[in-house]
This record gives sequence, C-alpha cells and structure tokens, in this order.
Amino acid sequence: MPEHTAASRLRLSGLCFLLQILNILLFAAFVRYSPGGSPGPCPPQLNCSRRSPASAFQQPRFQDAHIQVLLSFGLLVAFLSRYGPGSAASSILVTAFAIQWALLIQGFFYFFLNGKIYVEAQSLVSADFCTAAVLISSGAVLGRVSPGQMLLLALLEVSLCTLSEYILLGLMAVSDSGRSLTVHTFGAYFGLAVSRVLQQPHKDKRKREEQRDKGQQTDVFAVVGTIYLWIFWPSFTSSTTAHHNAENWAVLNTYFSLVASTVATFILSPLLYEESTPRMVQIQDATLAVMAMMGMAGEMLATPFGALIAGFLVGLISPLGSRFFTPLLHSRLKIQDTCGVHNTHGLPGVLGALLGTLLTLLATADTYGYSSPLEGITQSQEPVASSPKPVPSVACRLELVFPLVAQGSRTVPEQALMQLGALPLTLLLAALGGSLTGAVLKIRVPRCCRDAQYKENAAFREVPEEGSEPSANGKEELGISTLV
Repeated sequence: MPEHTAASRLRLSGLCFLLQILNILLFAAFVRYSPGGSPGPCPPQLNCSRRSPASAFQQPRFQDAHIQVLLSFGLLVAFLSRYGPGSAASSILVTAFAIQWALLIQGFFYFFLNGKIYVEAQSLVSADFCTAAVLISSGAVLGRVSPGQMLLLALLEVSLCTLSEYILLGLMAVSDSGRSLTVHTFGAYFGLAVSRVLQQPHKDKRKREEQRDKGQQTDVFAVVGTIYLWIFWPSFTSSTTAHHNAENWAVLNTYFSLVASTVATFILSPLLYEESTPRMVQIQDATLAVMAMMGMAGEMLATPFGALIAGFLVGLISPLGSRFFTPLLHSRLKIQDTCGVHNTHGLPGVLGALLGTLLTLLATADTYGYSSPLEGITQSQEPVASSPKPVPSVACRLELVFPLVAQGSRTVPEQALMQLGALPLTLLLAALGGSLTGAVLKIRVPRCCRDAQYKENAAFREVPEEGSEPSANGKEELGISTLV
C-alpha cells in the first residue's frame, strides 16, 4: 500500500507538470491581450460580441464570478466528512487548470484573429462559467475518481462544453445569459453520464455507506457556501447579460426567486423528513436549484411576482427530487449521484429551459418595455423641457434579450422553437460526452485489478476508513493527503 500511495502521488505530480507546461507553451504561442479591451473601436475581424459596453464594468463581473467559482463551489463539494477537505483542495486544482484550458478552447472559437487568441476580463468570466460546469460534474463522481482523473475530466469536458456553448449561443442564437443549459444542465448530466460508466456494482454498498458518512463539518461548509451563494450568485447569473440594464432584471428576478425558494424549503422539508426545520444542506440545495433555473429566465421575466412563483415552484421540486428521484436513479438506472447534482442543477436547468421557452413566446416590445440611459434617474434629476441637451435614443429591451427577433430576422415562434430545441441537444451532447469521458477514465484502471481505483482514491484521503490502520507515526500526514 505505501508503494501504491507514493506512485499515485507521483503520477498526479507528473500529470500536473505536463498539463501546466502544455498551457504555458500554448499561451506563449497564441494568447495576447485583446485590443477589444481598449476604449477604441473593436477590429472588424475580431468577434467582440462578448465585449461589455463599458470596460470598467468588466472587473466587478470577473471578481463576482471568480469568487463564486472558487469559494461557493469549492465549499459545496465538501460533502462527506471523509472527503470534505480533500474535495475543496481538489476543486481548486481543477479550477486552476480548467480556467487556463477554457481560455484557450473558447479563444479558438470566439477570439481567434490572425493566428492569435485575444483575451480580456470578460474572457475570464466566460472561462469561469465553463469551469463551473466541470465542478458541477465533479459532484456526481465525488469520492470515486482520483485527482488525475479529475484533471482528465476537466480537459475533455471544457472542450465539449465550449462546443455545446458555441452551437447553442453562437449558431442557434439561444438566449441563455445565466447558462441554465450550457453550465447547469450540461454539467449535471455530463457528470451523471460519467458516473454511470464508472459504476462498479461490487462497491455499491461501500459507496452508499460513504454517502451516509456526514459529519458536523457538512453543515459548516453548507452554511458558508450558502452565504456566498446569496451574496454573489445573482451577479454571477447576470454577468454575461447583453447590457447592464438587462442585468438589472436578471439580478432582481434572481433575488426574488431565491427568497421564495427558501420559504418553500421550510414548507416542504418537515413533510418529507423527521426534522422540524430544514438542515442547511437542504437550504443550500434550494439556493442552487433557483440559480440553475433562473439562468435562462432571469432576464426574461418581466414582473416580480413571476420570479416569486418560479422560485417557489423550484423550491418544492428540488427536495421532492432528492427524496424520491435520487433513490430511483440508483436503483433503476444504476447512477450514483454523490452530491445530488441532478436535483440541484439538472432538473432545475431543464425547468429553466422550459420556462425560458414559455417566456420567449410571450416576448413583445410592449411586454419588455424600453431601456434607456435615463432609467433609474429620479424625477428631480430629469432634465427640464427647456434643456438644450438632446434626449438619448431609447432602445427596446427586446433588442438586448432577443436581437434577431427585434431585427426581424426571426419570428417569436421561431425563437421559442430554438430555445426549446436547445434542451434535447444539450442533453444529447452531455450524455454522449459524459459517456465518452467515463470510458476514457475507466481505461486507466486495469481490468485485472478490481480494487486499483479504490486504492488510488484512498491514497488521497484526509481521514482513513473505519477499521483501517493508521499511519506509522500514529497520525495522518497532513498537507499531502488532502486531495480526493
């Protein structure tokens, strides 16, 4: 066992070295700072569709998105007492690699000009979104893959996630600013497909026991992670909206749905579980479910009460799925979902796509009203009638959310059909990509040694299994065994 442990850690170190050297070489060859980040006009050959109208607005967007990925997702994957600290460390490793790889892959799709990739702050926001999909997928296979396998998963998923995003947002012109489909739905079902391929029947009992191995630290991580979700996720959901005025809708609708979902959790949890009040983990799941659903519908909902209704419904669906659907996934489909990503990201993402399709059918210039630079100015601040200054031109919000519809290039039913068709396409790409990735990860384990994978994972545990022998010095070697 010590020899196997040392070999596992050396393989991880070598893989990290090779991947980082690869990133450095590719960055040196292709990546440059974008001229689109300057106040001047954007070069016509460069795709600046993702460029924010105000460059000063990009830095807060990047900060909120990056804090959300590093802190919230890092804490939320600390689910099992045996894997908690190691999972947080593993998520930081995956994040560090996935951001670099996403900048490269997305750059080839969106920002490639004259043989170079041009990046700016908004490029990092897009890379954070892609990294979030990888972290969501990791929740489905938590405790059953080694750090090296997680890096390989990130390598493949980032590429497939970017391809899915390019097809949906670039070619089909689907409106999904908060990434209900391209992040939450894709990440959840990609991870579930990987989990299904990696399923090992002879270890099911062991893994179910590990899933029930929850200590006090689970609630501690859930408290901190949920607080960060409340603070940063509304801006995370709206960080890629087409215009800062459309962002106001996304932020407000997200907050309204968030509070309604939390209340719904307190209503339903006592009916499903023995506890009189929900645990923080259940409130955390409700918070995640809201964000997954509001990713697409956030900038489409035109009324606050609509956001309250949507949040209340998803707050009921998430605990119901956790109580009834998760056991069904395991017993019928042989899918082990360690962190319940299907109930917190998959189902809510599907509901968000369906809600977005419905709202698209209701999209008109009258429904969306108008958005102008005068929005938010109080009556006392409005210019008087005799002011010689010209009144700014008024832009319809419809142009910001559905530009092709506003331009007349696409009708409302056609846009709704695109929104609806993006859902099965996302599920297909996630299932195929996850199955392929799971098959690649499974190749690394020799068929003749059924326990090789389990022993490799055990080498990176923070806490030994019950009944296992402690290390020679009577304590764990902290600092080198904190990765899952």
